Amino acid sequence: MPAIAEGDDGFLYALKFKGAGQGIKALVAEFIGGEIARMLGLKVPEIVFARLDEAFGRTEPDEEIQDLLKASQGLNIALHYLSGAVTFDPAVTKVDALSASKIVWLDAFLTNMDRTARNTNMLMWHKELWLIDHGACLYFHHNWSSWTTQMKSAFPLIKDHVLLKDAALLKEADEYSREVLSGQAIAEIIEALPAEWLAYEETNGNAEETRNVYREFLTNRLSNSNLFLNQAIDARAALI
Repeated sequence: MPAIAEGDDGFLYALKFKGAGQGIKALVAEFIGGEIARMLGLKVPEIVFARLDEAFGRTEPDEEIQDLLKASQGLNIALHYLSGAVTFDPAVTKVDALSASKIVWLDAFLTNMDRTARNTNMLMWHKELWLIDHGACLYFHHNWSSWTTQMKSAFPLIKDHVLLKDAALLKEADEYSREVLSGQAIAEIIEALPAEWLAYEETNGNAEETRNVYREFLTNRLSNSNLFLNQAIDARAALI
């Protein structure tokens, strides 16, 4: 349950709480997914780290929301609020083939199950397409022991992607993305994650070990992009 909140810089943000259902891992996925999308030249609202003061929402009358806010004290994540933006509607707006292909490729790479016709997680703002809400990416981290298998897997759920039909340049998107996402680029994104978010029980609280898993997962998945690329191409052929 995100909230629209004003930061101490005077700007409005969509604030996502670490105390929400999927916890800190959803924030990690939000940051990694959003910054990789930005690196590929796709539009994503500015992502910031937002520290929630213990006094925030103190007068909130709803007990459930109070519990959420108490569990979220400290460092959270927020995206710049795109005031006046409207939800992307594929029946109204046509996305060019290369952009659609890059987005489909991105979501197959990140194993993002949440960009469907029912929930596009895209906005139109000033006549441009913006990507939001990457918290459902990298779902291997909710079943940590599967990460070595998932990094070399296809992504069957790509068949439900809202832009698959328009993604006529998937091979070109793959070539572009593989060139842009160098090992160093991925490492810089992972290194920017706060250590306090990465003290997972699965790695005995060792943030650096957690970073290494994300880094290796993404690097190996990039090296094996043909697996999810070919599946996306086949799914699109079946669709059209």
